[in-house]
Amino acid sequence: MNCFEFDIKLYCSYDKLDVFIEEFESFDEDDDFQDDYLDEDAEPRFGDGGGGGGISLAGTAWDKEVLTIAEEVSLSFDGELGIYAFKTLQNSAIRVRIERLTNKSGSPTMEDIEAFSNAYRERLNQAEAAGSIPVDISLEVSSPGLERVVRIPQDLERFKDRPMYVKYTTREDDASSSCEHDGVLRLESFDLEAERCTWGIADVKVNREKAGKGRPLNKKQREWRITTPFDSLLLVRIYADF
Repeated sequence: MNCFEFDIKLYCSYDKLDVFIEEFESFDEDDDFQDDYLDEDAEPRFGDGGGGGGISLAGTAWDKEVLTIAEEVSLSFDGELGIYAFKTLQNSAIRVRIERLTNKSGSPTMEDIEAFSNAYRERLNQAEAAGSIPVDISLEVSSPGLERVVRIPQDLERFKDRPMYVKYTTREDDASSSCEHDGVLRLESFDLEAERCTWGIADVKVNREKAGKGRPLNKKQREWRITTPFDSLLLVRIYADF
């Protein structure tokens, strides 16, 4: 039996569906609603508060307060759940991606997402009643996703055995310009003091096909190595080899 991991989300809102539809249809071309969702199709980047992890605050009067509450809720799970990404939007929305810290994949279960969402929603309700945050804030809690962005360097040890899609730059001979490269690689080693990684070519279908259909990696591919400074890594994410 093949097992697949899916990105799971739980949306929390006390608005009725018909109310939501009515409000959605009331937006015109001058509204900012759509702008808040333009990043959904964009390539994730480290620290974007979404698929790339990290924290991204919209600069509202309440976003630091709701971040503090989220961090306190995370601590209440005794080291089992952590915040992978946190984002506030101008349209009074909070998006949180949580990870399970006690398994190697970092993927939370649906029960984890529901438990975190319920605990966080309860604390938000208390803050709303106290008047410290607006009363119309919506909440979305989800997992980091199947092809999560690998945080450098803190996630390297955790995911060192997984194939990764890596986008990186190298310096040209004159050192005045750089060239961008990408590929599905495996992590050979990393040095935290020197702040660099050494990569080889991952033994996955997309790479094997370059050697010829039905063939394994060739000798050149198996022997290929590259060392990249941490700051040359534009994007590193888990690669799902289906």
